[in-house]
Amino acid sequence: MLRHREVIGEDNQYIAYVAYPLDLFEEGSVTNMFTSIVGNVFGFKALRALRLEDLRIPPAYSKTFQGPPHGIQVERDKLNKYGRPLLGCTIKPKLGLSAKNYGRAVYECLRGGLDFTKDDENVNSQPFMRWRDRFLFCAEAIYKAQAETGEIKGHYLNATAGTCEEMIKRAVFAR
Repeated sequence: MLRHREVIGEDNQYIAYVAYPLDLFEEGSVTNMFTSIVGNVFGFKALRALRLEDLRIPPAYSKTFQGPPHGIQVERDKLNKYGRPLLGCTIKPKLGLSAKNYGRAVYECLRGGLDFTKDDENVNSQPFMRWRDRFLFCAEAIYKAQAETGEIKGHYLNATAGTCEEMIKRAVFAR
């Protein structure tokens, strides 16, 4: 189903309302839904400019998403933090630091009172900061901050890679 209306005061601009039947999407697959909606629509060459302003997911489809394998209670148990919000941040700048300097940023954040830090999704295994080096420097930062504060600390390391095999290798190494 498709409806549209003109944008008031703008020539040749319209707001389109598009509804897709749920049968077009695999149950529980956020990836399938987004690539079907965003990927296909934004790849339509006849459109010169396009902006997605709103996406509404029907409750019936949302219920097919299982969510993460564990929730906040598991994170609290791992960090031994209860009765208060968990405090964390994404390391910035996200790109350009060496693995050693990235580890130093992780240490400074954890030593400064944060419970955890995390990689930005753009941080993978770039030439200036390879994944394994980043892992080792982040692990060193965690151990050092834990020793100095007496608290359990954490870092969420992005293990995504170009192949599934490499992601598995990274996950196994990080254990």
